[in-house]
Amino acid sequence: MSERKYRVLLVSSKPIQNAASLRLMARHPKLDILVAYCSLPEAKTLHATYVQQSPEFLTQAAFDIPLLEGYPWSYVPNLSPLPNIAKPYGLINPGLVKLVSNFDCCVVYGHAYISFWLVIAATKISRKPLLLTTDATYFETPEGGNWRKPFKKRFLPYLYNQVADMVLVPSTASKLFIHSLGVPENRIAITPYVVDNDYIAEVALRSDRSSIRADWQIPEDASLVVFCAKFIPRKRPQDAIRAFAIANILNSYLVMVGDGPLGESLKAEVEQLGIKDKVKFLGIVKYSYLPKVYAASDLLVFCSEHEPYGLPVNEAMICGVPVVVSDRIGARYDLVESGKTGFVYPCGNIDTLAAILKDSLNNRETLKQMGEAARQRMETWSPRENVDGLVQAILAIHCVY
Repeated sequence: MSERKYRVLLVSSKPIQNAASLRLMARHPKLDILVAYCSLPEAKTLHATYVQQSPEFLTQAAFDIPLLEGYPWSYVPNLSPLPNIAKPYGLINPGLVKLVSNFDCCVVYGHAYISFWLVIAATKISRKPLLLTTDATYFETPEGGNWRKPFKKRFLPYLYNQVADMVLVPSTASKLFIHSLGVPENRIAITPYVVDNDYIAEVALRSDRSSIRADWQIPEDASLVVFCAKFIPRKRPQDAIRAFAIANILNSYLVMVGDGPLGESLKAEVEQLGIKDKVKFLGIVKYSYLPKVYAASDLLVFCSEHEPYGLPVNEAMICGVPVVVSDRIGARYDLVESGKTGFVYPCGNIDTLAAILKDSLNNRETLKQMGEAARQRMETWSPRENVDGLVQAILAIHCVY
């Protein structure tokens, strides 16, 4: 007797940036999946289209790795009169409704678009299990302001308790938040937020650290800190620069990977602080090159004030680089063990961040040991665990239906 396969429809607004988990799902003996995408811009217009809509999509064009290979997917036409990936009304894909009846359950990646609510309604009407994903860790929004909080405090408990049959979260931080809304633990499943660990590790392993540094005009024996994020307010790139200047470590450099509205002001601040020769701006780098950046670095600094998860933490640790993160980074609970794989500091506390930089970069042997511990931690936070979490959630939900 053959083992039962569960037909799973996964609904996403756009191609997922790290498709390793989807490729594993496609080969899993218990799953028969289809990923339905609500938008599929042409590669040549992807960057311009998304950036015009929001600076949050600045890095879309950097993904020069295969995003649509190795798993079954379908584009469902978007009929919105005002297509916009940054607005709820920007995705209206009525064709999704017809797909729901062909599957045993649906996974919807969020609730931000009209299209997602069409699927949610269709699953409830057809009595199909609904698994909703969220990376939320608090009520505040990236844009700031608290006017939405009263609405969210009423709406989110209803959504996750009464509408969703299971809530999929990428981290312990998200699980704690969803549990605080009254959702019982047996209806929350952690499906770790992951990247393609094997690909990143392989590129990092093949990287020539000294030649990469030579390209940047950085000495091989220097201490090197990397900041990797968009240059937008919520990422607080200025904190990395200011803390690095305060730390004032001999023979040390800071590499800034990213771009955005704050770019020119950051370069001006570097000039004012007198550290122009010690700070390198690389711009947005292609994803295939990013592991080489980490491989050439000694420490990642990640300063965000609003970061439900934070994939650069994964990427750096896979490459054997310890991390320093603010206490607003969602990944901190699962990946950052203070003094072992990295450090956590209070967001915005530049003096504390500077002290961590000074202490860690002056203890290179300890930093190396932390890097190895970081690499080992990522062995059990990978696409494999992501898929296992989804399968367990599906099995649990079908025991009820």
